[in-house]
Amino acid sequence: MQTFAPGVVLHDRYRLESVLGRGAMGQVWRGSDLRLDRPVAVKTIASELMAVASGRDEALARFGREARSAARLDHANITAVYDASITDEVCCLVMQLVDGTTLEYLFDQQDDERFDVPTATAVAAQLCSGLSAAHAGGLVHRDLKTQNVMVRRDGVVKILDFGLVKLLADVDPRLTMTGEGIGNIVCASPELLAGRSPVDGRSDLYAVGCLLHHMLTGAPPFATDQPALLVSCHLNETPPPAAASGVDVPGPLQELLTALLAKSPQDRPASAIEVYAALAPYLPGPDPALAGKPGLPEDPRRPFLVPQGPLPL
Repeated sequence: MQTFAPGVVLHDRYRLESVLGRGAMGQVWRGSDLRLDRPVAVKTIASELMAVASGRDEALARFGREARSAARLDHANITAVYDASITDEVCCLVMQLVDGTTLEYLFDQQDDERFDVPTATAVAAQLCSGLSAAHAGGLVHRDLKTQNVMVRRDGVVKILDFGLVKLLADVDPRLTMTGEGIGNIVCASPELLAGRSPVDGRSDLYAVGCLLHHMLTGAPPFATDQPALLVSCHLNETPPPAAASGVDVPGPLQELLTALLAKSPQDRPASAIEVYAALAPYLPGPDPALAGKPGLPEDPRRPFLVPQGPLPL
């Protein structure tokens, strides 16, 4: 079984350099593609977790199919997948390395952890733009959360990972419970938590609703650090309106937020394109003066002023 450590080279090509993050299923490394001489992000999956999966062979086959589908996605708001390998020796996913920071980090760095309406809707619109392309390609993320949303230095939002590693956890409850943290279910849809299968794109839209609520109010819809209570809230409780946090949110935007957080998928917007259209009136207005400036100060909190349009156009 492959040992993951700084300096290790996977497949005679990807050299691991430093750990960028850790999760229940493995680690994310800053790495280098020695063949193409470019930086990459390498998500290494704990092989011992896969060893106990009862549906391992089926999971590996499905992982391969969805990795190929994810690699075909070409969208500004989705992190590109370069390579994937799941074998008895090496379990890894090789992705584009994004120069920016996570939405989770931005929340931690802000004094009140709130975004104004234009900034919050700009982030949510970019998420919907990326999701529209993925859903059109038959992919559902299943694991959208603050740790999986990167904001680049120019404000472009990138969706990470595309749930390929979460997919592996779905094959066996023991994998899901191994190291499961509160952060993994803060944005989980009721149908995902209830184990209903298959889930569709409306599960991702529920997660967008959770993230939008967090951006507008400074806290997730259900603020608790008890996993069992959080699951119960997602399944049974109505989230408080944004106004309950003292935030002035336009009525139609609150109605959209309520619809996104509906318990039943049938009560949510039908598509990411529909959500994008509903967010459009609240996006930052274009600033023609920016076109004449040679450059803008690097600030990952600055929203991308013209979010990419959803697919299909």
